[in-house]
Amino acid sequence: MYPKAEVLFPSPLIRRLSDLRGPLWDELIDRVAKLPETDPDNLAFCLLMIRLNGCLKCYSGSYKFMRGCEACAIQSVMQFKGEDEELIELYAQAQQEIEEYLDRGVIPSDEPIGN
Repeated sequence: MYPKAEVLFPSPLIRRLSDLRGPLWDELIDRVAKLPETDPDNLAFCLLMIRLNGCLKCYSGSYKFMRGCEACAIQSVMQFKGEDEELIELYAQAQQEIEEYLDRGVIPSDEPIGN
């Protein structure tokens, strides 16, 4: 039928995103993939991937869903037009948002979820 697809980017796929870009990306993957799923840095990486992949717009009949999360994530990372430094900065922003949420219990209001 269809490859396994989740509703949002699943943490167990992080390791499979290694070797798709440069050394900065691989260092991030190596560090985050070792963390438990509930670790804030792991959550921040998943948030980055949810945004990069467009997970909030994915649904069971869509082409992306039919291909599966792994294929979608690999394609999104490989086709990202910016440099690795930009991906690392987007990750750092996601880390800040996760930290703020955990500290205050609120989602930052300056950026809508999913953008």
